Amino acid sequence: MISILFKEISGFFTSWVAYLIMAAFMLVTGLFLWVFPDSSILDYGYAGLDSFFNIAPYLFIFLVPAITMRAIAEEKKDGTFELLATRPLSDWDILFGKFLACLAIVLLTLLPTLIYYFSLYQLGITRGNIDTGAVIGSYIGLVLLGSAFTSIGLFTSSLGNNQIIAFTVAVFLCFFSFSGFDSISSIISLQGIASFLTELGINEHYQSVSKGVLDTRDLIYFLSFTALFLFLSKTILGARKW
Repeated sequence: MISILFKEISGFFTSWVAYLIMAAFMLVTGLFLWVFPDSSILDYGYAGLDSFFNIAPYLFIFLVPAITMRAIAEEKKDGTFELLATRPLSDWDILFGKFLACLAIVLLTLLPTLIYYFSLYQLGITRGNIDTGAVIGSYIGLVLLGSAFTSIGLFTSSLGNNQIIAFTVAVFLCFFSFSGFDSISSIISLQGIASFLTELGINEHYQSVSKGVLDTRDLIYFLSFTALFLFLSKTILGARKW
C-alpha cells in the first residue's frame, strides 16, 4: 500500500498537468482574495479568510476530480490494473494506497495557501489580529471535504477506463453532495423535511466545522461519507471479470 501511495504521488508530479492544476488553484483563489471587488480581503475592513473558505469548496469540485480521474481509470485503460491485482495485495490495499495518495496531493495543493494566512497575520493594522482558531477549523473542514470528494473521485474512476467520463461524473456528484440537498430542501413541497435534507448535504457540516468547533456529529458524517464511497469503489473492483 505504501508503495502504491508513493508511486501515485511521483506519477502525478511527473506530469505538467499536476503543476497546471495547482497553479490554477492558486491563481483563482488569489484573484478572489485580492483582486475581485466582491470578495477581496482589502474591501472587508478586517483580517479574515472568509472569502477563501467560501470559494475553495467550489474549486475543490473541479480540482479533486481532476486529481482522482486517472487513479484507477488509467490503470484499466493501460491494462496495468490486472497486473497490479495479481500482486500480493488486496483490493483494499490498492484502494487505500490510491486514496491516501490523492488526498496527499490535495493537501499539498492546499499547503501554499497558508501564505494567505501569514500575509494577513503580518499586514493587519494590529499584527496578529486574525481569528486563528476559525482559520484552523476552516482548514480542517477543507481537509475533511477533500477526503469526501476524493472518495467520490475514486468511485467514478473505478467505474470504467475513460478519465473524462470519470471526471465529469465526479464533478456532478461532488456538486450535488455539497449543495444539491440545500437546493432540494428549498422546494416548497418539501419544507417539512427541509432540515433533514440539509443535514444530508456536505455544506451544512462543512460550515459547522469552519466555525472552529469540531462537533463529533460532523466528524462522523465526513468519515461515514468517505467510507461509503470507498466501500462502493471496493464493490466495483471486487465485481470485475477477468
